Amino acid sequence: MTTDVARQTRKRPSLAAEDRDLAKQVGARLKAARTRAGLTQRQLAEPRYTKAYISALENGLIKPSMAALRFLARRLGTVPEAFLADADTHWERLDAELRLAAGDWQAALDRFQVILDTDPQGVGRGLCQLGMAEATYRLGRPFDAIGHATEARELLTAANRIAEAQRATYWLSAAHHSANDPVRARMLLEELLATMTPATADPDLRVRVLVARASNASIEEEPTVAIGLLEEARSIGADLDDRRRATLLYSLAQSYRLAGDLEGAVRTGTESLALWKAIDSRAEAAGIENELALVYLALGNVAEAERHLAAGRDDMRAAGDEFRMAFLTNTEAQIALEKGDVEGAERLSKEALDLAERTGNTRARLTALLMAARAARRRGDMNEATTLLELASTLAESAPPSRLREVLTEWSELAAESGDHARAYELTRRALAIR
Repeated sequence: MTTDVARQTRKRPSLAAEDRDLAKQVGARLKAARTRAGLTQRQLAEPRYTKAYISALENGLIKPSMAALRFLARRLGTVPEAFLADADTHWERLDAELRLAAGDWQAALDRFQVILDTDPQGVGRGLCQLGMAEATYRLGRPFDAIGHATEARELLTAANRIAEAQRATYWLSAAHHSANDPVRARMLLEELLATMTPATADPDLRVRVLVARASNASIEEEPTVAIGLLEEARSIGADLDDRRRATLLYSLAQSYRLAGDLEGAVRTGTESLALWKAIDSRAEAAGIENELALVYLALGNVAEAERHLAAGRDDMRAAGDEFRMAFLTNTEAQIALEKGDVEGAERLSKEALDLAERTGNTRARLTALLMAARAARRRGDMNEATTLLELASTLAESAPPSRLREVLTEWSELAAESGDHARAYELTRRALAIR
């Protein structure tokens, strides 16, 4: 029996069987480089590897890891690409994907671009475009991400690479969301959820899609829908890393606040904040600090709201994210108004409006117009407040219905306060008609 087992072991295909041509090409180039350098296999291998390992590589029996290629290239005075040039791009793509997984977005992007410059076709091109989509999204370039994700989705779908095509759709949705196209983002997420059955879908991707769809629902002020989606995500039991757990808890905090469960918002928001800080993700930490500031403001605890907002502004300034800084500035204006600092509220709402217009942040722009109108109203300048609300109502036509209702309600109260009861009635009727 022992002999049979040994015989079976010897006959077992090597790991290079599925890609033997590449392994042989790498092995041949490695041997040629070693010979030119005048090294024996043992000299090349030490101190990290063995002579037998080098022999197996040179004979194309196994494929080297990227770590091994880097080590051997340094020993031979060359670069890993020297062993891979004109070969299948599998190893180069693996290196790019590892950098992507490690959060080194720019390095990953650069490596994917090097591969694309060789003009790969079919699945290889699709996978590179998929990596480019995530990298450009992470780097805050949503419009570039849309282009990469769109091509990746088409190529991978055509090749029947369903799992990768679904990932491309996910990043396409995320990019549309960042590019202020929530309707398209929502359509893509709903399409994904309709095709991802719990039995066959990648649990990790399904969780990410559910969290993204919940975030979309929160923006559209559908907190009950968002909470249901997030609780489903929590029940899947995927092995989430700290970043994804933090994102899920962040979305729950936002949804609980919108649903009026302020205790739940504080609990999940605090958990999310701890995770964001643990992974040193300052922009996201600033976002949840802002969320907690809004929760404490709703609870009437202005001092705690100010504490969280100050920490959030410090983190957001360090992150250099002006797009999201507009949200925090709006919250600071809201706090100032709550404290009776009308002049400060006007100044801050105008600062938020400038940031929003400069960065194309439509949601923050709408909130800034509302805050400026409330400050002008508090100051007694009804004409200024009316002008600002007119602008806000036009912008709110393309926002979630609840936002338009909020603007019209504010405007109707202002009209009634100014004695224009006919206008107040008309605006109230419009607000009530919104579903």
